[in-house]
Amino acid sequence: MPRFAFAQDAATTDAATTEATTSEATLDPAEAADGSTEEAAPGAGAYTPMKPTPGKGMPVAGGIGFQDQYSEDGEFALWMHDSILLPLITAISLFVLGLLLWVVMKFRRGANPTPSKTTHNTLIEVVWTLVPVLILVAIAIPSITLLARQYEVPPKDAVTIKVTGYQWYWGYTYPDNGGFEVISNMLTEEEAAARGEPHQLAVDNRMVVPAGVPLRIQTTGADVIHSFAVPSLWFKIDAVPGRVNERLLVIDEPGVYYGQCSELCGARHAYMPITVEALPMAQYRAWVLAQGGSFGDEADSDEEVDAAPLQQPESAIEGAPGAGAPPVGTAATTA
Repeated sequence: MPRFAFAQDAATTDAATTEATTSEATLDPAEAADGSTEEAAPGAGAYTPMKPTPGKGMPVAGGIGFQDQYSEDGEFALWMHDSILLPLITAISLFVLGLLLWVVMKFRRGANPTPSKTTHNTLIEVVWTLVPVLILVAIAIPSITLLARQYEVPPKDAVTIKVTGYQWYWGYTYPDNGGFEVISNMLTEEEAAARGEPHQLAVDNRMVVPAGVPLRIQTTGADVIHSFAVPSLWFKIDAVPGRVNERLLVIDEPGVYYGQCSELCGARHAYMPITVEALPMAQYRAWVLAQGGSFGDEADSDEEVDAAPLQQPESAIEGAPGAGAPPVGTAATTA
């Protein structure tokens, strides 16, 4: 199956190969994981990467709770946490603290020189058995509901994106649109700042999907176990070599959403970010056509779209930034 990706100049690839071969021993692990960093060249110019909204789909400074959610499952899970779990945890913690302080004060030796010899109390025993059961039932009902929602099967018309985890970058294949593959590597700190994106979360080529429609996300691993996780979409699924996992995802609104590999996958695990860009369907169609993909309904269209040049995943190129042995040195061993 042919694989297409955002274009990267051949001369740049050769230079990167030479540089990686000569400087691997001293290369910082963050720099080694960057891979392709050239500006995306989607062909017809119909696609311009969306600018992220500060605080949306990304971690925020000083944040202590979950990120704002942009999927129905995420909204339900966040409601469950904020409206059920957190109040219960707070109430139980305060009750136990108050009970402990009351016991310390009332039954200390000075206030109670003659201790009680009561062995058991039927009422108390019934209460401390029944109340925890009721609490667990109150938690179980929404928990099972959330679990069932996360196992919902994608409909037949869902848009399929196959996510492949490589050491250490991601590949996104679009089997419904011709089978082209987009290779995604982390940007350097300077490049991320120039684009106005968070460092160690920004990538050169994003996973572009349509917003507001069912997505069938299939994951697999090319080498070791990875985990595709995007917190603001309440989405996490393992990418296991030799196996395809599948899960339904519907993104509520257009935007840029960041995640990371959440399974320890090797020396450069920390430099394997995920950027999901959700577009309105019309813009998504333009993006797919610009990559040389299709929807099966372009027969009546005379418009020609320049396809992105053919590119293999960088792990197939000897000495490429995404391949080879882990960087050596103190920085690599502590990563």
